[in-house]
Amino acid sequence: MALRYGVVSGANPAAYNEPIAIGGGVTATFLPAGHVLGSAQILLEHAGERVIVTGDYKRRPDPTCPAFEVTPCDLLITEATFGLPVFRHPPIAEEIARLLATRIANPKRCILVGAYALGKAQRVIAELRAAGWHEPVYLHGAMEPMCRLYEEQGIPLGDLRAIASVQKSALAGAIVICPPSALNDRWSRRLPDPITAMASGWMRVRQRVRQRGVELPLIISDHADWDELTETITEVDPTETWITHGREEALLRWCQIHQRKARALALTGYEDEDE
Repeated sequence: MALRYGVVSGANPAAYNEPIAIGGGVTATFLPAGHVLGSAQILLEHAGERVIVTGDYKRRPDPTCPAFEVTPCDLLITEATFGLPVFRHPPIAEEIARLLATRIANPKRCILVGAYALGKAQRVIAELRAAGWHEPVYLHGAMEPMCRLYEEQGIPLGDLRAIASVQKSALAGAIVICPPSALNDRWSRRLPDPITAMASGWMRVRQRVRQRGVELPLIISDHADWDELTETITEVDPTETWITHGREEALLRWCQIHQRKARALALTGYEDEDE
């Protein structure tokens, strides 16, 4: 695999906004999706018709990846992971401020943040740096390879340290990033009275917070929320919208109310992720 200009591909990596002929008069162009480093929308063009497949995307600024590009098309195929009006994500600066305030209020405990290893962890770290946290951020072993890859691609993450060889006493007041699956794992017992936090758009749902045993839910998502999904459809202004990977029904209804042609495109094999 190769990574060039943020687009992950095979033996022949392509840059964003460079059309590629794929046969039959069809060209494909990668466009930034704003989801994570390497994510892309795909623009397919044939005989004057334009189709956009968004894949996963978000519209919020993210210091670790290029921003989503609004591109007019005839057919928009959009994700709808958070396609319900209840999902309106707060500004990430507010969630990071809550994390740091909790750390200040509990100087003898560490903050253990569960975050998806690709994209979410690096974004949380970058936003911590932007908020003025320049102390070391400690990493569960599973987080290290992807964080190092981001750094190799020119994304500065500051002082990152593997937690494996650090004494328990040295972690008081520290911020530790781990996979969500490690939050309540035996591994976490080596930390000094950790406060469990989790960075996910699903932290808007109280039942999910309780199921995870999370003390500090951080509503930080790498997907578009309800307002961003509807704004994207409005801005792209397609002739037709296909909705998939999420809550298709509510977004489909929104399209109908706003007299926009749309249909649900249900795919099998997709389940809710820690995103």
